[in-house]
This record gives sequence, structure tokens and C-alpha cells, in this order.
Amino acid sequence: MSTRLRAWQRAAFEEYTRRQPRDFMAVATPGAGKTTFALTLAADLLHRGVVERVVVVAPTEHLKVQWAQAAAGVGIALDPTMAGGGVLGTDFRGFAVTYAGLATNPTAYRVRIEHRRTFVILDEVHHAGDAFTWGDAVREACEPAARRLCLTGTPFRSDDSFIPFVTYAPADDGTLVSVADHSYGYGNALRDGVVRPVLFMAYSGDMHWRTRAGDEIQARLGEPLTRDATAQALRTALDPKGSWIPAVLTAAHRRLTEVRRDVPDAGGLVIASDQDSARAYARILEQITGIAPVVVLSDEAGSSQRIAEFSAGMEPWMVAVRMVSEGVDIPRLSVGVYATTTSTPLFFAQAVGRFVRARRRGETATIFLPSVAGLLGHASDLETMRDHVIGRPIKDEDDLFAAEAELLAKAQEAEAGSAELQNQYQALGSQASFDKVLYDGGEFGYDGLVEDGEELDLLGIPGLLEPDQVAELLRHSRRTKAARPKVDAQTQEAVLHERRSELRRELNGLVGAWHHRTGTPHGVTHTRLRDATGGPPAASASVETLQQRIDLVRKWAVRASG
Repeated sequence: MSTRLRAWQRAAFEEYTRRQPRDFMAVATPGAGKTTFALTLAADLLHRGVVERVVVVAPTEHLKVQWAQAAAGVGIALDPTMAGGGVLGTDFRGFAVTYAGLATNPTAYRVRIEHRRTFVILDEVHHAGDAFTWGDAVREACEPAARRLCLTGTPFRSDDSFIPFVTYAPADDGTLVSVADHSYGYGNALRDGVVRPVLFMAYSGDMHWRTRAGDEIQARLGEPLTRDATAQALRTALDPKGSWIPAVLTAAHRRLTEVRRDVPDAGGLVIASDQDSARAYARILEQITGIAPVVVLSDEAGSSQRIAEFSAGMEPWMVAVRMVSEGVDIPRLSVGVYATTTSTPLFFAQAVGRFVRARRRGETATIFLPSVAGLLGHASDLETMRDHVIGRPIKDEDDLFAAEAELLAKAQEAEAGSAELQNQYQALGSQASFDKVLYDGGEFGYDGLVEDGEELDLLGIPGLLEPDQVAELLRHSRRTKAARPKVDAQTQEAVLHERRSELRRELNGLVGAWHHRTGTPHGVTHTRLRDATGGPPAASASVETLQQRIDLVRKWAVRASG
């Protein structure tokens, strides 16, 4: 076994080695290293002669190639191009196929699997329930396998389609719940430093649209509305002809630019609903940044190559429809814009999973998203582990889970039904305004954040704080504001506030200059200053403390010059 395995991978490997089960399911958060775990098992089984062949079933064409490349790194040659009726070359120890490809000829794949002792890896196994034909095909083709490993990194689907080779146990309420052999959630991975903490920057704003009946409606994104009105408000916000998208993309690029000061190859990703929107967002980004972003529309020719080149390159932005919603590994992604109408827990977790892979301690990820109740709920619930439940009653016809399959299907279409949408309503205009920050299940930054800028100062220092430090600083800022007494001398308070703001700006400018002069990260300098002068972080420090820190930085500069 590789000594480079993470703790959870080693624990899962040891559990598997002890039991030697025919079927094993590992549930691990995106970015935790499911591929490494699976290939370590595969290499061990091949080495011990337990199996002779490895077959990987993956959701997309790109992931087939990614699996083959990863397998080559551990000495296992997989053919990602072999069709059901093809011949496996003697140089290969197995092959990779998509769920859709398997479904085209499950009998042919069954013959291959039963011909040799085979280890089948079912990547993102919830896809085996996407349609009865896929689930039936997986069961038919993979039933003869000597060993099977089911992997998933996202909340399970919530329909009643049983997933092949997944164990279900009865619950007290009469439902059946999936049982994982090993689980490793986002919360554990965050504490272990395996994944990055994620800051969600929620944007609201005023929306204006015309309904199919000809009525013009104005509403604020995120305020209580009917289901249809909420959907139309969200679509209005995401309409590239309005002002919401340009404003949010501008804010996201500003964030990415700040991150790239310390992480030069940091990248951003915009997830769009359809191809037309993706192209429009790309044009807006090019106007904002002066650089044409990489555009990935679907499983079209060249998509995998463009993703690979972006992953290894320095380009700031990529815009995609579905190619990067699941499984695709681009560790340098640091900033995201969730600009899609798909709002299921499954898709949301898949999307967020593209940003959480940690490369060094102190990194954070930032995702900009519409301030819509469903999405904000998913963001607050990021650390919750979910199982697949069979027989869960639908209490409301508007239940979000009941529409999951339909929403996912729409998200994965090559072209959205834009013509049909135009018949239902017409977007007339939109404005964006910052709403709140969501982090670690809490909400921060409302009640005048934009006006006073204190918490924005905290959030503007990327990649330099540990997760618990970010949370504590944000919570301290909220407590400080809540406890701040109201005074009658409003003019005096305004003058003091203005003075503190001036000093904070001066201090941040000096810290930035010190960074460019010495290479010392901003956060390290702020910490040294705080250790030397005492007191809270700069965002909540007193005028006297801020002045002391400014004087100290100037002394450092004079000493370095002398």
C-alpha cells in the first residue's frame, strides 16, 4: 500500500483489506481523493492476483480519459476508447466506459467482465439510477464482476430508483437508507486540511420582467415569492442582457485578481445554464478582463483537451455548461460564479466540489451566487452528509427533490429551451446588490456591510487564514457591531469612523507595499503587526492601535532601506 495515502484513504483501504468484500461503497467529499483510493485498491488486487482486469464506469467522456491518465500514474494501463464490440489491446489491463456507453450494449460488456476476474469501479454511482435503462445496464453488465467498488462524492439522488450494488437498510420511518462502508464528509476533510473552506458571496438585487399574461412584475431577488415568480426572478438575474450578471462577474473578477496576487495561477469558473448563456457570459468576461475566457459547452470534440489545458495553464477564467459540474479535477480553481438555474442539492454539491481541493494551507475558495433561498440553504448545509432514501414521502408537489431528475436533465441538455422560456416570460432588466456572506453555516455581512467595509476588509485578504480563523474573525465582527452602542453625537461618531477607515486604508496600502518589496504575504505581515501591538484584527482595531501598526511598518521600511 502506498505510504502517501491520506488518513481516510488508509482507513478505508485497511477496512477493505480486512473484510475483502465483493461490494464496497466509499462516500467521500469532492477533492478528498476517491480516485487515488480506488486505484490503490485496484493495484493491490491486481498485484495479489485477486483480479486480472480493471473496468471503470464514469459519468462523462472526459472523466474516462481522466481515469485512464490517473491509472497510468500507478502503472495500470486503461483504454478509454474501447467500444463494446472492440478488442482490448494486450498492453491494457482494462478499460474505461461511460454509463451511457455501457447501456448501448450491456451484454457485450458482461461477456468481457465475466471472461476475466474483473474489478469494476463505478464512479459517481448515483448515475446508475439516472434512468431505469442505465441502472438495468449496470446490473446486467457488472453482475459477474469478481469485485465492485461504488464511489460517490455528492448527496445521493432523491428519487426511488434503486442503485445497483448499493446496500440499503430499513429506517425507523419505514424508508430504506443507503449504507456506506466508509464515509468521509466535507466537515472532516475541512478539519484535516484536505479541502478548502468556501466563502459564498450572495448577491440580491431588483428584477423586472413581463409574465406570459403580459403583466410586468418588479421584485427583489430572494424575497418571499411564489415558486414561479422565484424562478422567473432568478432567470431574470441570470439574463446576460441585464445588469446583474455583469456586476457579479465584475465582483468575481476583482476577487480573482486579488487572489492571484498571492496565488498567480488561481483560476475562476462560471457555471452557466445553457450554451447561449455561456457564450454571452464569455463575451461579458472578455469585456471586463480584456482576455477571452476558455469556453467548454458540452461533451463536444476538444472539450477534454481544453479543460486539461486550462487546468495546467494560467488563464484566469473558464465558462462551462456541464463539463465541470462533476468529477473534473482543476485544483487551481479558486473563484466561482454559480450562474445556473439548476438548484438541486446534487448538482450544487457537484459544482461546489470543483473548488474545494486544497493545494496548500490557508487557501480559501469564493463562490458568487444568487441570493435565492434554495441555494443559500445548500450553501449553509454544505457539511451535511446525505444518504439515498427509498420510499421518502413527497409532502408537497413543489418538493425540490421531486423535480431533481427533471432539473438535472435540463441542466445537461446541449441547448436549453430558450424559445419556450421566452413564451412564458420576458426579462426586462436587473440590478445587482451585495447581500451577505455565508460561511461555516453562518451568515455574515448584512446590515450595512457595503457601507462600512469592515468585514469586506477581512474577506479581502485571501488565502492567508485557517478556516477557524476566518470564522472567528467574521463572528467577532458581527458581535462587535451588535454590541456597538448608539450615541447621540452622530457627527463625532462619523468623524471617528472616517478616521478609522482612512487609517485602515493606509495600513493596508503599507502592508501591500511591504509585500511587493519583501514578498511577505499580507496575512503574515498583519499577524506580525498584531503580535507586536496587541489588539484585535485591523478591521476592528482602534484608531490608536492602527496608528501604532502604521508607524511600525514605516520603521521596518526605514530599517530595510538603511
